Amino acid sequence: MTRERLLALVGATILRALFLTLRLRIEDRSGILSDGGKFPVIVCFWHNRILGITYAFDRIYPRHRSGVTVLTSPSKDGEILAQLVAVFGMESVRGSSSRRGSRALLELVRLIRDGRDIAVTPDGPRGPRYSLGPGIVLLAQSTGARIIPVHAKFSRCLRMKTWDGFIIPLPFSEVSVTIDDALPIPGELTGEEFEEKRKNLEDILKHAAD
Repeated sequence: MTRERLLALVGATILRALFLTLRLRIEDRSGILSDGGKFPVIVCFWHNRILGITYAFDRIYPRHRSGVTVLTSPSKDGEILAQLVAVFGMESVRGSSSRRGSRALLELVRLIRDGRDIAVTPDGPRGPRYSLGPGIVLLAQSTGARIIPVHAKFSRCLRMKTWDGFIIPLPFSEVSVTIDDALPIPGELTGEEFEEKRKNLEDILKHAAD
């Protein structure tokens, strides 16, 4: 067993114990939980909300959908995250803006066309915090998948002294998750229109961040 696999299994055991104590409040503005939606979506949320979104996925992701693939870094930390999300039933694609970016994008395009939902932290893996690059908009533009911003807030939590201020919900706290309206991205955009879509998505996510 690799070190990354061992750390992921230990982490998953701790998280499952923590998740059993949490309370979840959901607001689904997109309707994806109620009507199911036949179209694949790109779920995006800030990197420091990973634990809150993973908890919500484990609790309420519709089982009739095709599943979620998470974009993770090709680094060792990304390998631990990939192994960790696998424990919670998610698959992963390895890549970032600096390594394997083009190959990862092609893999994600194929998965979306196969009906998979995709989860992306647009400011990961190294920031800057709350900064959204063009990749997620380009992915939606290339595939026709709608982008769904997801927000998580915590009644009580611990904020790590990391670049993203990583958030760990405290035991017996409440996690409030809002699934925002789906954003369609047209296939044909001018450079100015593309930047407007990118900035709008970034602002939506920033507005809900603490």
